Amino acid sequence: MPRAPSLPHALPLVAAAALLSLIVLPLAAIAVRGAPEFAAAVGAAEVRSAVALTAWTSAIALLVILLIGTPTAWLVARHRSRGWRIIDALLDLPVVLPPSVAGLGLLMAFGRTGLIGPVLNTLGIPLAFSTAAVIIAQVFVAAPLYVRAAIVGFRSVDRDLERVAMVEGAGAWQIFRFITLPLALPALMAGAVTAWARSLGEFGATILFAGNLVGRTQTMALAIYTSFQSDLPAALALTLLLLLASLTVLVTARLLRTADASS
Repeated sequence: MPRAPSLPHALPLVAAAALLSLIVLPLAAIAVRGAPEFAAAVGAAEVRSAVALTAWTSAIALLVILLIGTPTAWLVARHRSRGWRIIDALLDLPVVLPPSVAGLGLLMAFGRTGLIGPVLNTLGIPLAFSTAAVIIAQVFVAAPLYVRAAIVGFRSVDRDLERVAMVEGAGAWQIFRFITLPLALPALMAGAVTAWARSLGEFGATILFAGNLVGRTQTMALAIYTSFQSDLPAALALTLLLLLASLTVLVTARLLRTADASS
């Protein structure tokens, strides 16, 4: 018969149980309360609008993050000088910034009276309180998550393989395409799904920089905030959708990291 855990072992178990309860109980409550009216609530016009807007803006944000984040991560991974370490730190800054600070900063930079807002207005490109502002806010808060994972992935590539390919006559683009990128791909994919999940649930920066306009800037996170005050079933349905998306992303990222570690 197994012995009962001693006091030094029981205390960590109690602490772990308390922490797991704090995490699991609210999520279980969302599932229990949201499931019965899920189908009806998801069919509401405002819910469908918020889901559609969130889906395509987060997809565009992810594409932008991949296009500008991948070469940035490669540069940071390949340079270790003090200047590049400062850039590396700056790339992580949006992760620790309060969302309200991020939103206000975007507004002060790109708003009508911001640093470059008047220039944008002159060119006919008003960004604040537009759908484009939603995408910019998503990129701002989510890009560092992808870049960090990509940096780790690029740094894990054996440089000797790249040097051998260079000796054999391969060009820089060929080395990147056929050696560096395939070897770093699991880390890049894990970072991409994590960044997408972050952009999917973005709230603070979006509401300050893009506003909360139905059909134009109201994402799922903003719709939850609005619906909570007047339509709890709709808020629960949107919350449950985001919860399911987050769980899917978490499992996918874990599988990709496992594949990266075993390769």
